[in-house]
Amino acid sequence: MNSELHYVVRQPKKQLTHPPLLILLHGYGSNELDLFSFADELPDELLIVSARAPYDMSFGGHAWYAINLDGNNEKFSDLDEARVSLTKIADFIDTIKERYNTDTNNTFLLGFSQGAILSYAFSFNYPNKVQHILALSGYINEALASTNVSELNIVSDYFISHGTSDQVLPVDWARKAPVFLKAHNLQNTYTEYPIGHGISPQNFYELKSWIETRL
Repeated sequence: MNSELHYVVRQPKKQLTHPPLLILLHGYGSNELDLFSFADELPDELLIVSARAPYDMSFGGHAWYAINLDGNNEKFSDLDEARVSLTKIADFIDTIKERYNTDTNNTFLLGFSQGAILSYAFSFNYPNKVQHILALSGYINEALASTNVSELNIVSDYFISHGTSDQVLPVDWARKAPVFLKAHNLQNTYTEYPIGHGISPQNFYELKSWIETRL
């Protein structure tokens, strides 16, 4: 496992002394180039950094934590690995902020699928280290939010999207997120799209608009 996360960067297209930072976390079995494919379509002000998950899989894929089958063929997540990844992501974000002299008061964390699950968890374990969470096709794993969220004084806001035909992570799982966040007085925007496990053009347009209003 790598000590520092490998990553790719899109520099801001506008010259700013302290650019806002967008961190991208890919899904299970993917890599840093997946979400990075739409980086050029995002706002010019952003420094965009896409990180590669630390656990190597076959065929060039990577994971933030293992997903295994138990004796009854039920899936379970290796939460110890997930917590190691959360620590690595926290160190990584600190490193990137310092290395690129970013605006520490305006950091975005966008995750897809497993990356979205960890983006939620990150906001609960490292409150306010990032100001804006975008959770695409994921869900809140409450086992990774062990403390009382209401007492963390989180001021981050959340953009949540999910496909109604998602066969990888059922939309019912995603629908619990805004309920959980509202119960803890956390601001969120929740949208669904008639797609599977992916990002539709409309979804992309709306997440881009959500980011733009926060720059």
